[in-house]
Amino acid sequence: MRNYEIAYIADSDLDDSALAELEEKVKSWVEAGGGKVSDVDRWGKRWLAYPIQKKNDGHYYFVKAEMPATAPIEIERNLRLNEQILRFMVTAQETA
Repeated sequence: MRNYEIAYIADSDLDDSALAELEEKVKSWVEAGGGKVSDVDRWGKRWLAYPIQKKNDGHYYFVKAEMPATAPIEIERNLRLNEQILRFMVTAQETA
């Protein structure tokens, strides 16, 4: 099991209940891949550096998870197919 960080920007038009549902969906993808979520850091609504899909702002989320090395492939696929997510990035974290 390795430590990963899943960073994603959700659409700014989503309300609080839709954002909570999306967060639970991302957590379920991690658990379906055999991992577990250790922390979710919600930055809230922020301006984007440049417009994405004609949007100037979005909700930033950072999910720290521990999962097998094969799990990020399926999670990235799910993130790519979800229209509520503007951008995402899955990175492996170094352990000290």
